[in-house]
Amino acid sequence: MRNTVLILGIISGLWGMLVGFFGYGYTEFIDWFGEVPDIAEQVDHVSRTRFVSLIGPVLALVGGGMAHARPLWSGPILLISAALMYWGFEFGAFTMFPITLSLVAGLLALLASYTKGD
Repeated sequence: MRNTVLILGIISGLWGMLVGFFGYGYTEFIDWFGEVPDIAEQVDHVSRTRFVSLIGPVLALVGGGMAHARPLWSGPILLISAALMYWGFEFGAFTMFPITLSLVAGLLALLASYTKGD
């Protein structure tokens, strides 16, 4: 079970990084070049988008990486990562995988912390 958490956490973090690069880059692009009405407009919460673009995927990578040694710590970190990505990016075509993978990995990590072995 801990191997599964490790794999899901790492995949979620990497996929979340792609979403995060786009989210952060989009806000920078609009700040730099300005808005184009009805085509490219700035997001409502720029600071939130930038914060989640960095912290959400990093937490998923950290949670996945520590799954073997500390599954009881890994679980909440992965669940916080899923919550942050949902809060910052909402649930859509590109965010459904990192959010769902972090959520499942967090739940499995909590279950793994209460079982013996793997």
